[in-house]
Amino acid sequence: MTIRARVAGVGHYLPERVVENAAFEATLDTTDEWIRSRTGIERRHIAAEGETTSMLAVAAARAALADAGVTADQIDAVLVATSTPDYTFPSVASMVQGELGATGALAFDVQAVCAGFVYALTTANALIVSGQSKRILVIGAETFSRLMDWTDRGTCVLFGDGAGALVLEAAEGTGTPEDRGILACDLHADGRHRELLYVDGGASTTGTTGHLRMQGNSVFRHAVEKLAESAHAALASIGLSGADIDWIVPHQANLRIISATAQRMQVPMERVVVTVQDHGNTSAASIPLALSVGRDRGQIKPGDLLVTEAIGGGLTWGAVVLRW
Repeated sequence: MTIRARVAGVGHYLPERVVENAAFEATLDTTDEWIRSRTGIERRHIAAEGETTSMLAVAAARAALADAGVTADQIDAVLVATSTPDYTFPSVASMVQGELGATGALAFDVQAVCAGFVYALTTANALIVSGQSKRILVIGAETFSRLMDWTDRGTCVLFGDGAGALVLEAAEGTGTPEDRGILACDLHADGRHRELLYVDGGASTTGTTGHLRMQGNSVFRHAVEKLAESAHAALASIGLSGADIDWIVPHQANLRIISATAQRMQVPMERVVVTVQDHGNTSAASIPLALSVGRDRGQIKPGDLLVTEAIGGGLTWGAVVLRW
């Protein structure tokens, strides 16, 4: 018997405030057309004053729990992928655990920036496969608007706020790629490239939050190469290829990166879930957001083979293959 971590429920939450590209034209040397043509982004959601990452995470978690038909006291672990916690500590996960009333669950955050959800999903899979947990809430939640330098047109137009969540639960499988659940994971990091994408603040350096800084062209080159390689490696580990994929559900950073990665994987864009136009880059929240929206659209169906992949500051990157 093989134990698989199967998706039992999914949900998401987006702040009410929507900012269209045209809103930046009054304060920045940019236009709606410039942003669309270079990124594919048309709008993004921005958290309200006082609306924190943990609040977004709780809302997404409640939606996922309801979708799974389980209650918080049936959850063994809460993992939150985020780079924008409410506080230096405690973790967002512990705050979510307390707010939900999941008193029997362990809780911790995973920090791998935009690759955070892939890292968290891999960690949750390990907990379930090892028998340490039977049911886990895996959440990606971000308020990246709080890290923006609103005078930097190269970064502030790219990001948005939001949260997505999955309920993973242990299920018996046959040990073949036909099983539903997580089938393969592939994670990487290379700290030599940390200056390509970082925040220029922190508790042990400036004592301030800081702002996001990015060398966009360099990040783009690394992203296209590394994302395709990681996805191929994860698929190959279970004897599959891009031809077997029903959907790529990528990190929603930039439409050009998404398109170039799909092309390298020889997967047509018709089989790629794209939400970046409506949400912008929501960092660790983007994949679970896209999974939830893709399911709600009727794109993702039970039995579909999915590949999720992401790259973030660090650099950190990776891919997960799962059957829905």
